[in-house]
Amino acid sequence: MSSRNKTIANNEEATTALEPKRRFPEFRGAALRSVRLGDVTEEGRLRNGKKHSVASVMGVTKANGIVPMEARLIAADIERYKIVEHDWFAYNPMRLNIGSIARWEGESEILVSPDYVVFKCITDDESGIAPGYIDHFRQTKAWEDFVTEGGDGGVRVRIYYKDIARLQLGLPSLPEQKKIAECLSSVDELIAAQARKVDSLRTLKRGLMQQLFPREGETQPRLRFPEFQDAGDWEEKRLEDLTKRGSGHTPSKSNPEYYNGGIKWVSLADSKRLDGGLIAETAIEISEQGIQNSSAVLHPAGTVLISRDAGIGKSAVMDVPMAVSQHFIAWTCNPCMLFNWFLYHLLQNSKPLFERAATGSTIKTIGLQFFVDLVFRIPSLPEQQRIAHCFTSLDDLITAQSDKLNALRAYKRGLMQQLFPSTIEASI
Repeated sequence: MSSRNKTIANNEEATTALEPKRRFPEFRGAALRSVRLGDVTEEGRLRNGKKHSVASVMGVTKANGIVPMEARLIAADIERYKIVEHDWFAYNPMRLNIGSIARWEGESEILVSPDYVVFKCITDDESGIAPGYIDHFRQTKAWEDFVTEGGDGGVRVRIYYKDIARLQLGLPSLPEQKKIAECLSSVDELIAAQARKVDSLRTLKRGLMQQLFPREGETQPRLRFPEFQDAGDWEEKRLEDLTKRGSGHTPSKSNPEYYNGGIKWVSLADSKRLDGGLIAETAIEISEQGIQNSSAVLHPAGTVLISRDAGIGKSAVMDVPMAVSQHFIAWTCNPCMLFNWFLYHLLQNSKPLFERAATGSTIKTIGLQFFVDLVFRIPSLPEQQRIAHCFTSLDDLITAQSDKLNALRAYKRGLMQQLFPSTIEASI
């Protein structure tokens, strides 16, 4: 018996504590083996020498996996670069704590920096581990917790192969591993297809915006709805003449009576709530006393707001009456002249304008005078409403498809929690 098999034999133990919550019928009741990751993987130490060209050098990113390395980051001498073969794993030990580890699924060999860690799965017998299994397992919370926390509970600065080799886990048979990997890969394909659908809708919206709003220097959009084909040029108007502009303020934080009074108050803490159409909730609420004892103003529902500093150009429409901090401008539209949802989509389309207008070295901001002087080309009210309804319907479709995408991702997370057995504590 090889030394590796002896190690595995010594570590093997069947334990109900490791039993996954969900198993395929043909594997129910089958014992799991307690092994360390180092028992079923090997570190890859092959060096390039004079074998490969610079074109085969790759790097690893959390978002996109293994991708071509930027030429400026590649050393002149790549003889010491490490070889990665099909189904091997590579990662930067300085960045594993943010998840930059990936499996190479290409057929040809590639190179990675000599500073990277490379390892491969041992699959020569039933006591091994399937690359697809570990590829999905590394996406679990158990893996993330292990690679990001040191033995003393501190955050890891770097993690080498000898560190992950200590990870102890309950391992099903190779056929069951492959079945789990195939199942999760099928879900990944559904997620990828749904993500492409969402991206296509967003691309469609960006394209429509370029067509349904006049471009810089033009007086008409390039695409108009049939009933407005002969309506002529859009008129240049100051936003000040079509709306009631308001700003905001932050009530004194030293007085607790000014806060938690039920009035929604949009602040920088709500940045992630913007650009999604309606804003209905805020991270912080203020009180009527806070309004009365500051320059904050309660704006009516339907008011359109825009961020003038952090998150410059982000906008939303108030679902309920709200106040805003001094970091925002709020417009209450004259309903006879400007449709609030048209203004919202117009602001969304004008983000490059706001980014150019922002000034400042540390924190960029847009001065008040810019908004006082702000001019847009505006069509008739019926055309505004037609355009706004078009984009709102498209936004609703994007939201619905995004919700499906999020549901698929949540389903996969739940499935992984049930298909993978609990990990055993590792000796660090």
